[in-house]
Amino acid sequence: MKNQSAGIERPTLNIKRRTSSHRLGIVLPILFFMALVLSATAAEKKIVLVAGRPSHGPGDHEFNAGCAVLKKCLDQIPGVKSVLIQGGWPKEPDAFDGADAILLFMDGGGGHPVIRENHLEVMGALTKKGVGLGCAHYAVEVPKDKGGPEFLDWIGGYYETAFSTNPHWEADIKELPKHPIARGVKPFKLRDEWYFNMRFRPDMKGVTPILVAKPSAETRKGTSASPRGPYAHIVAASGRDEVLMWAVERADGGRGFGFTGGHVHANWSNNNFRKVVLNALLWLAKAEVPADGVQTALPLEEYAKNLDPKGKPSDAVNITGAWNFQVETANGTGSPSFTFVHAGPNIVGTYKGLFGEAEFSGTLRNSELKFSFDVRVQDQPAVVTYTGKVEIDGMMKGTVRLGELGEGTWTAKKAQ
Repeated sequence: MKNQSAGIERPTLNIKRRTSSHRLGIVLPILFFMALVLSATAAEKKIVLVAGRPSHGPGDHEFNAGCAVLKKCLDQIPGVKSVLIQGGWPKEPDAFDGADAILLFMDGGGGHPVIRENHLEVMGALTKKGVGLGCAHYAVEVPKDKGGPEFLDWIGGYYETAFSTNPHWEADIKELPKHPIARGVKPFKLRDEWYFNMRFRPDMKGVTPILVAKPSAETRKGTSASPRGPYAHIVAASGRDEVLMWAVERADGGRGFGFTGGHVHANWSNNNFRKVVLNALLWLAKAEVPADGVQTALPLEEYAKNLDPKGKPSDAVNITGAWNFQVETANGTGSPSFTFVHAGPNIVGTYKGLFGEAEFSGTLRNSELKFSFDVRVQDQPAVVTYTGKVEIDGMMKGTVRLGELGEGTWTAKKAQ
């Protein structure tokens, strides 16, 4: 009987072993999958965007709206968590906890939030841990004796009053370097308050120029700079290329970058302008920058949202969107299409029509519209300039000058 019992028990034990093995075969893949999920969650990159307080007139220094655009774009990227802090330096002491990268987009100079109270010490401690730091537009300016030495270390350079300059001009970015920040970024031309003649580390040690352009002799006179030029040392450097955006890899293992554009909010709608900053934010956080750069798609209307009131009427006209034009000249008619992004007095957009495609910028003040763009006609360069008025019923009309080819009239209606 014992033998029989033993004979019966053995198969039962074998069945139990097979059942345990079977369960193990199910459990292990689940545990592996959970480990992957936890690993992916742990590897998520946190990027903190700090938007400064309202500054300048409508459409300019739109820190909140600009950071909101960047956040909407970053939120489209798997593995990235973005946090937007409004109103300047965060009041919460744990605001930067877990951050891989921080962007400061705010007023700078003597009132820069980073040089107030103990903020230099706070940022210094973060960078020593390897946290990346990026500064955009006015945020790259700090006093040379307080903030200057730190910025040379943290981001490789800064705007120094009376040494650097800040005119409004159209920078022609003709080529990009081989660097992750430049991936997928094509040459572009855009008007902004591009700072230049920055104070960099001696011999540009560790600094990689990203955006480079050559200011004209007229731009170097600083007639649109504040304080007004000319500065002898700026004029004397006529013909020299200037660095408008740069990157640095720090000895502490962290990264930094400076970007001098960002005065004109509407410029964020320019794919290359936006992409180079988004690429830089991923690179700053040590996330992989895609081979073609960050690909994002936002409705045009997003660029007209989150603007600071700044005394502008809530019902003020805004032409952001797609428009169909009808143009009549002595040489014939045409039906080009335009897209506009409108913020404050600034407009930027794209043209598609008889002369191909082009990007443009211009102004819209008190319903008076003016913008222009470069085209080639019979292999010759020409400037097309539109002027006109926005009607209260959503229509626009005006005149157009086609370089030396003559003039015409136009009407436009917003696309449905």
